[in-house]
Amino acid sequence: MSNRLNNTPVIHESGEAAATASDVELADGTRWAVPNEVPVAITYNRRNHAVMLATPADLADFAIGFSLSEGLVRQAGEIEAIEIIHQPLGVDLHITLNAERLERFDLIRRRRTLPGRAGCGLCGLENAESLTAPLPRVADTPADVTEAALATAFATLADWQPLNARTRSVHAAAWAGCDGSILAAREDVGRHNALDKLVGALAHTGQDMFDGFLVMSSRASYELIEKAARAGMPALASLSAPTLLAIDRAKQANIRLYAASRGRFVAVT
Repeated sequence: MSNRLNNTPVIHESGEAAATASDVELADGTRWAVPNEVPVAITYNRRNHAVMLATPADLADFAIGFSLSEGLVRQAGEIEAIEIIHQPLGVDLHITLNAERLERFDLIRRRRTLPGRAGCGLCGLENAESLTAPLPRVADTPADVTEAALATAFATLADWQPLNARTRSVHAAAWAGCDGSILAAREDVGRHNALDKLVGALAHTGQDMFDGFLVMSSRASYELIEKAARAGMPALASLSAPTLLAIDRAKQANIRLYAASRGRFVAVT
């Protein structure tokens, strides 16, 4: 199938997509729905870039969101085309950048040389400079989200997680309005993949990032902060405590970070 949205890439998809989950028989004879993850090989203008393990759904969103949140493009319009090829052993994700962006595309410095995994945010980077590289400051002053809005968002998050309702083992990234009403969500076995898919989905709609906040079903790790900063998200709320590095990076980016603690939400930064 092919389609084109305003200022977004031409998308072509071929092959038979793998199931997002499958029922398996346990040792005691009962059946359990288990989420699927497949290798997704990402190339830019025929240059190998990364192999990630991801849930085989919303892959066009993933391509756009990964490109944006990794800082490889500044806007979705710099991607001319996305080709999604479903193979028996995984997915080939061919991304074509426009000529201007390709000239500035520093492929070697950011190349991932090792296979990625669902929980990995640094897999195969040739150096650790990204851990200390400056992040864009999202706002002059951190965004404030009311506790009522946070409670509303997390109370309704499960309604946006059909795959998790079936498997009880995948992450969700959601975008909530200032009142806590969820506007969009994506799921994946990897929390950073879920965020990439959400960023791509929001790019389709031209969502104003200052009109809401990010909701994560996972802990707030440093790579989620970095991706949120590059996407221009001013606030992030997570269900569990952040890491120390995540707190440091959130302060650098001026992102307001919230976490659940003993039945309420606290502002960490």
